[in-house]
Amino acid sequence: MQPAAQAINVRLYHGPFNLVMSVITGTLAGLAVKYFLDKRYIFRFATKSAVHDAKTFALYTSMGIVMTAIFWSTEAAFHAVFHTEPARLSGAALGLVIGYVVKYQLDKRFVFSAA
Repeated sequence: MQPAAQAINVRLYHGPFNLVMSVITGTLAGLAVKYFLDKRYIFRFATKSAVHDAKTFALYTSMGIVMTAIFWSTEAAFHAVFHTEPARLSGAALGLVIGYVVKYQLDKRFVFSAA
């Protein structure tokens, strides 16, 4: 979904910020699809109203920001310490794993809890 959204954006918008806009479009599309799939299939969570769904989505997005910070900081730390491409990529992989484990726990406890 994300690459498709980016491709559509690139074809439709040819302005000075086309790369930035395609990344934003792809990120938002991917976020929306992942939220729907996590809500429905991972957590089997039903929102009570459109307002409740919007609040849940906002909280879900904030947990994604935490995950991204873990991912990027781990990648950057490995690069800063070891100064090699393989180390940076290893840090990125480790950061992604840690970030997603943390995000799942945060989503389970705070986003998709029964309360």
